[in-house]
Amino acid sequence: MDLTSVGAALHARLPELGERMAKRIRAEAQSYQDESLIPFDSLREYCRRNVDLLLRHFAFGTPLDVQPARETGRLRAEQGVPLSETLHAYRIGFEYLWAEMVKEARGHPEVTDAHLVAGASELWAMYGCCTEALATAYREASAEVAAQREARRSALVEALLTGAIADGTTLWEAARQLGLPERGPYVVAVAHVPDPGDEPLPGIEAALREARVQSAWRLLPHQQVGLISLTSAEADAVTFRALGARKARVGVSPCFDSLRDTPQALRFAGLALAGLPTAESGVARFDDSPLAMLVAAAPAEAARLARLVMGPILDLPAPERGRLMETLKHWFDAGGDATGAASGLYVHPNTVRYRLHKIEKLTGRSLSDPAALADLGTALHACRIQHP
Repeated sequence: MDLTSVGAALHARLPELGERMAKRIRAEAQSYQDESLIPFDSLREYCRRNVDLLLRHFAFGTPLDVQPARETGRLRAEQGVPLSETLHAYRIGFEYLWAEMVKEARGHPEVTDAHLVAGASELWAMYGCCTEALATAYREASAEVAAQREARRSALVEALLTGAIADGTTLWEAARQLGLPERGPYVVAVAHVPDPGDEPLPGIEAALREARVQSAWRLLPHQQVGLISLTSAEADAVTFRALGARKARVGVSPCFDSLRDTPQALRFAGLALAGLPTAESGVARFDDSPLAMLVAAAPAEAARLARLVMGPILDLPAPERGRLMETLKHWFDAGGDATGAASGLYVHPNTVRYRLHKIEKLTGRSLSDPAALADLGTALHACRIQHP
């Protein structure tokens, strides 16, 4: 003799059992107490369906169908109910049903303790099948929801970067969905992608979020672009540390306050990136070197200027050309001080002066002439960008 009679007797009380199971879950599972998230009528119907399947198995030998468990898993993932809480609710339901079966068995003298032990083993094996199906469906749905959410975020970032969103209300809604404040200051960061599909700044959004800096990112074939909020006092320093730690080539725009200005900020960030020598990693901010940004904004003109001003030096053999260009760079970095440039080059100051004199002779421009200095400085930036 098995639990057939117990299952049949309880199945006749199906609506009552579904109602009481739903009330038990609502009382003991916190996430299930939110009527706006999980309406009680819906919870009661899911409980009734599950009780029906389980009791049919005991009363009539009906094979277990895990489809309701899968449906529950998908639904709870879409609702944002934690998986642990969903599994907890299932356990509450199974414990309640088993308690009712034991209580009912007292009125059936033919049901022995051995029958109850076997029934308990069978019920909890069914629990394992249901929860496995539920968890699998939950994870599948969670992955789909996450992909949809990421696609939505990526599309919103793209719309802000291209200026497709201009209406104030829509801008506010986009900021809200991206987790950004309605007003700045913001910056746009652009990182060069060496190979399509590779992230030059892996984990950057999570790292900034952990440091309480909100951002939203989009990966394009040749660039990874981020919109970053700098509302806190330390956000600027935190952001630049995080960007620099990735060893990528990154350009950063000036700060701006309105999301309407995002497309212009993207252009400035792109110019800052273009101002970095091709072979070097680092973070360049548009405001750090206006001359470099100007050169990057007009690459064709900059190339002609470089050839016009530096032509005789560019025609030298590579070792000699490299020494003169590096000396000129260090001399500019040292503020025109030969001793400071020599320190950075690890040579004698007289060596620096000799090389500078050679540069003057080759280019026909005096380093004491402000106009000639402007030409040489601009040409140097152009050469570094195009021929690092």
